[in-house]
Amino acid sequence: MNIKSLLLGSAAALAAVSGAHAADAIVAAEPEPLEYVRICDAYGAGYFFIPGTETCLKIGGKVRTEGKWYDAYDADSHNGTLWHTRAELQLQTATDTEYGPLKTNTEMRWDWNDGNATSTNLLHASISLGGFTVGKEDSQFNVFTGYAGDVINDDVVYDGPYELNQITYNYDAGNGFTAVISVEDSNSGKGATGANGEDSTNHYLPDVVAGVGYKAGAWAFKVVGGYDSIVEEGAIKARVDADFGVFSAFLMGGWNTDGDKLNKYAGAGSEGIGWGDWAVWGGVGVPVNEKLKWNLQLAYTDSKVFAATTNVKWNPVKNLLIEPEVSYTNWDSINKDQWAGILRFERSF
Repeated sequence: MNIKSLLLGSAAALAAVSGAHAADAIVAAEPEPLEYVRICDAYGAGYFFIPGTETCLKIGGKVRTEGKWYDAYDADSHNGTLWHTRAELQLQTATDTEYGPLKTNTEMRWDWNDGNATSTNLLHASISLGGFTVGKEDSQFNVFTGYAGDVINDDVVYDGPYELNQITYNYDAGNGFTAVISVEDSNSGKGATGANGEDSTNHYLPDVVAGVGYKAGAWAFKVVGGYDSIVEEGAIKARVDADFGVFSAFLMGGWNTDGDKLNKYAGAGSEGIGWGDWAVWGGVGVPVNEKLKWNLQLAYTDSKVFAATTNVKWNPVKNLLIEPEVSYTNWDSINKDQWAGILRFERSF
């Protein structure tokens, strides 16, 4: 074999090997088109479509930290500065259906207080469709009337229950008339008691809340009643709101069906003292400018509890709140009073 034949044979062998390796080569797949997040503004600002679905999602929450001096709810609290920090995360979803939007609301809360470990709370978790809401939300006794004033210590005089399970129907006629009916968790079960120590072990009936409201121009009126099925008593609240632009004001009154008893809707407030037969709240809010607002709330009960709170809400930039507040409470029946203060910083998103 001459040199020329050897070289030609080697070249042929190398070509065959190269061809075999080329046949086995891995070809990279073409990248799939990127699906950008689509805005979903049908349900309000902040919603976007979850990629690959027709469900809209909104993510929100807040971080809050505040210093507190004394306690408007406790006459014997004479502590110095107490520091409290909170974080909340809220997830809301909405999907269009033949019965209207199918929505969910989920909100988690984490709290840290001086010297205490973090506490976690499922604040809200509910499903709503066609006017119905099921799950955990604040009692409609508070939600329907709009709670109390625009202050931190708004419920030194008790204005109703908050977080509980419920089945609720809200009606909005579209002409200013609204209504609500709700069956709510009675907290019955093993070891549970009513507001006055009633045995509720074998109690299975829910509580009931119902209300109606009407809004026309600058004025709004709402009345709501709640029945505590364990105590077999309840309460009624009526509220009037007025917004004149340069200031807003509200007046709310509550009546207890039995002033000698506590119930879930006319329960014990600060110092464990209930309304007696009645309670009244009132307040004003004055927007000084687009970044500054002053608020005042006063409350008084048949049991001679007086509560006054005033604050200033300052938003130096969007979604940042700085809020100093001062409260005074007087419990005439036990001859005690208390001053208290809070300085709050809150960033919402």
